[in-house]
Amino acid sequence: MNRKMCAVLLCCLSLGVLTTALFSAAPTATTAAPAGLDKIALYHGTWKLVAEHFDTPYSKASHEETTVRNDCFRSAGFYTCNQFVNGESKAMLVFTYDAKADVYTSHVVPAEGGEGGSGKLLIKDNVWTFPWENTENGKTTYFRVVNVITSNDAIEYRMEFSADREHWTAMAKGHEQRVN
Repeated sequence: MNRKMCAVLLCCLSLGVLTTALFSAAPTATTAAPAGLDKIALYHGTWKLVAEHFDTPYSKASHEETTVRNDCFRSAGFYTCNQFVNGESKAMLVFTYDAKADVYTSHVVPAEGGEGGSGKLLIKDNVWTFPWENTENGKTTYFRVVNVITSNDAIEYRMEFSADREHWTAMAKGHEQRVN
């Protein structure tokens, strides 16, 4: 896997971790769900991640346990999170929202410099998907991180790839739990 692909995978996994927080304060039957960029405000907090990575052409088999803390704030049309992984600041994540298209865009700025990235976040009910694609030697491979919210403080997620956007192969799966 090339360096750019590794960076994209790390960014999307990080975004997947952040997505867990979106539902940490899910509305009750008597309150309205946050709209637009306000949904991202729920990112703030600390999360415990446990994941299994599988041996594929785009990933290596391994076990991961990580603590992620998101220090977040909103300023006008931006929602920003400084993301700490195991106590170390790793990236600044900046989110915007296009209300006409009902699409979020995320921008990742690595803490140690280097090339950042951007991507989309698509939301359908309790499923939040971060899709992207990579083309090498004329062949396009599609990737996605899929977050399925199972409770206010928990999420099941998976990272997958596909050649046709119909048949997906798992690269990783895991669980995230809010701890604070």
